[in-house]
Amino acid sequence: MVNDPELSGKYLGTISQDFVKVADTLKEASYQIRKARFEYPVFVISRDETPIGQLLIRKFELNLDWNYYASFLDEFVQRELISRDKQADFINAYKDPDEFCCLFVIDEGFTSFVFIPYPED
Repeated sequence: MVNDPELSGKYLGTISQDFVKVADTLKEASYQIRKARFEYPVFVISRDETPIGQLLIRKFELNLDWNYYASFLDEFVQRELISRDKQADFINAYKDPDEFCCLFVIDEGFTSFVFIPYPED
């Protein structure tokens, strides 16, 4: 559950460019997810449509490279993307959701969790 080194070269640039445009929306969505008592928000990002999570931002709406979907740990466990025996590992690796956004990157067979800090106000 650490940032994958492969992510930095191939994806980090486009993710970072998008992230500055959507960070406030994702931070508010994270707050609302937690307020509704769903723990460990995860934002799925994908260039194509995905069945994971609820669509939050379509890439063409804001001229982005990625679509953004809101989800949380329980959905990942239910879909068996995180096995029950690895749930504690995920929770231990999860960073403060007020400071970091948990992204799950999906692109052409590549998947990875990444934690990216929200811009400071």
